[in-house]
Amino acid sequence: MAQAFIAEQLFDGEQLHRNVALAIDGGKVVALGGEPAANAVRLCGLLAPGLIDVQVNGGGGALFNNDPSVHALGKMSSAHARFGTTGFMPTLITDEVAVMQKAADAVAAALKEGVPGVIGVHFEGPHLSVPKKGTHEEKFIRPLSEEELAIFAREDLGLKMVTLAPENVAPEDIEKLVSLDVKVCLGHSNADGKTAAAAVAAGATGFTHLYNAMSPLHSRDPGMVGTALISDGCWCGLIADGHHVSPEAMTLAIKAKPRGKIMLVTDAMSLVGSEEKSFPLFDRIVTRQGDKLTSTTGELAGSHLDMIGAVRNTHNWCGVELTEALRMAGLYPAQFLGTEAGRIGEGAQADLILLDDELQVQKTWINGQEVFTA
Repeated sequence: MAQAFIAEQLFDGEQLHRNVALAIDGGKVVALGGEPAANAVRLCGLLAPGLIDVQVNGGGGALFNNDPSVHALGKMSSAHARFGTTGFMPTLITDEVAVMQKAADAVAAALKEGVPGVIGVHFEGPHLSVPKKGTHEEKFIRPLSEEELAIFAREDLGLKMVTLAPENVAPEDIEKLVSLDVKVCLGHSNADGKTAAAAVAAGATGFTHLYNAMSPLHSRDPGMVGTALISDGCWCGLIADGHHVSPEAMTLAIKAKPRGKIMLVTDAMSLVGSEEKSFPLFDRIVTRQGDKLTSTTGELAGSHLDMIGAVRNTHNWCGVELTEALRMAGLYPAQFLGTEAGRIGEGAQADLILLDDELQVQKTWINGQEVFTA
């Protein structure tokens, strides 16, 4: 059914416009600008491209590791749509092969059924570094084998992303993953700069949650952090919650990287969009205090961050212009993934959010369907 609007303000992914007409039909933007339709609905606030999160462990009370199912993906989608996420990569942290297979099957089914917002899958592990494992379960960390490669090779998973430690995965295996259309990110790694650089040369294009669970920058070796900052062709994810990364460290990364190479991520756990205060993770309990998640073993265990919150924090803490913060949460993750999302234009999929003056989400559309209204 065709829909017509007049946006008080509209950010198309590049430029800001005022009082612009917009028409949606068949899940696409079919007109932008020109004379508005007689039945056009006025949208007060800022209309912007939907946000894209490449690292979502859970939401709405569902954790993907604990429940690798289409039902759980639907709950995650609904929870994060409230906060402006219109496309996300369900993320499975290090686990058994059987759980990875179930997660892959769930994503494939969700894509086939058209679960809103599901665009692929992110396997964060299991090929990581034990010294930098964070909250990942050590007993499941292992070398790359044919069993995992068979999962990564599937062609029914949409966009595919794997986080690995380059000291534990050879450059030729990274090349193999890239040949399978997998976006390779480096993370949970204690690698030196030379090893990290070799992985980038082999085709890795991202660094998972910059600064966190990776070897730091030293004066005599760049480590993972330094290599991430000087690898101009690579994208870096930032968890902008004030717990994983300070505003000052965020600002440094934003200044150091070329424009377009920092993307905001949440690393969200099941409590986002839920009233629950804790959840089980393997043999531990993760508890929320305020907006901080801590495991019973003491480490940070994902985040309680949502995407529009990440935009607000980046804008308010780091002095980044709002339009640029929105690009960091929409256009730049889309470019990392190799999609055309993150823009509003004729022919684009109608993934949209409406923000008020406080940068709170008032409405969310996915594929032209209104999936959330405040």
